[in-house]
Amino acid sequence: MLPLFVVPCHFAGTPAVCWLHAHSCMLFVLVVDTALLVPLGTPRCCLRSSLTKKKKKKKKKKRWKHHPAIRETLEGGECLSYGARAISEGGLQSIPQLSFSGGALIGDSAGFLNVPKIKGTHCAMKSGMMAAEATFEALQQREPESMAALTPHSYQRNFDSSWLREELHAVRNVRPGFKWGLFPGLINAGLESFVFRGKTPWTLSHGHKDNESLVPKEKATKIDYPAPDGKISFDLLTNVSRSNTWHEEDQPCHLTLKDASVPVEHNLAKYDGPEGRYCPAGVYEYVPVEGDESKMRLQINQSNCVHCKTCDIKDPTQNINWVTPEGGGGPAYVNM
Repeated sequence: MLPLFVVPCHFAGTPAVCWLHAHSCMLFVLVVDTALLVPLGTPRCCLRSSLTKKKKKKKKKKRWKHHPAIRETLEGGECLSYGARAISEGGLQSIPQLSFSGGALIGDSAGFLNVPKIKGTHCAMKSGMMAAEATFEALQQREPESMAALTPHSYQRNFDSSWLREELHAVRNVRPGFKWGLFPGLINAGLESFVFRGKTPWTLSHGHKDNESLVPKEKATKIDYPAPDGKISFDLLTNVSRSNTWHEEDQPCHLTLKDASVPVEHNLAKYDGPEGRYCPAGVYEYVPVEGDESKMRLQINQSNCVHCKTCDIKDPTQNINWVTPEGGGGPAYVNM
């Protein structure tokens, strides 16, 4: 991967879009902040996590893609792949208890991500090594005949004394600083990164959970997005087809609702149904009830799911529970 280019989508929080140049003919367009406050907006307006092949010039998202400064880079390219994944940007402050009876949390599941660099592969590898060492130690200490579930207690100690914790500690205040807005956040990020280098005696809090960031629809302005042109922006279902997503059609729905009445009575009434906008795969849509078109219901098209986990995180009342689907179904990404 070569240069990382970051573009702000709005001025209320973090810079929202970036792209990565790969080798001479590929460009990755990725990352949008789900802490956007507008319930009538969609992250897809800013980007669709897709891969573009470029031709003579470095050429290749909806509203953002059509900006003249971006369009000239993307024009003439070919969209090769599409996908989405929610990344854990809570940092050190959001890391939970790492070990439990019978298992451990590693990689992105635990929130091991260097947020300013958007780098987590090395964190996942190191956490996997520490968890394996702790598991081996627990196996050695267990009675030979015991069948009780193991708890790798030393995993937490290994993490606390590792370079991984030092790295996450050094950047812990960068992301929370953007709760004050884009420019104060950038100033704080610069001070933390180049002046204090993570040695400030304080640790900033995030202020709220991601699912609490939406404002009611009455306080939001509807955004007019340009229609897909089939060249640098595409309709949603076409993009989903590029993710090679596949699920058994007759399996139980892996997107479960704790209370089936909440989507219509709360989310639709208060936020105008944000599920259909924060989902990057068209899984959720509000449709009229059969026999009574004056009423609406939430339809879940689970076969479209690209396993990004955004719905589980972003649902205002945490009513959606993402569970593992049967049969190993899901997206089959190529070059992503």
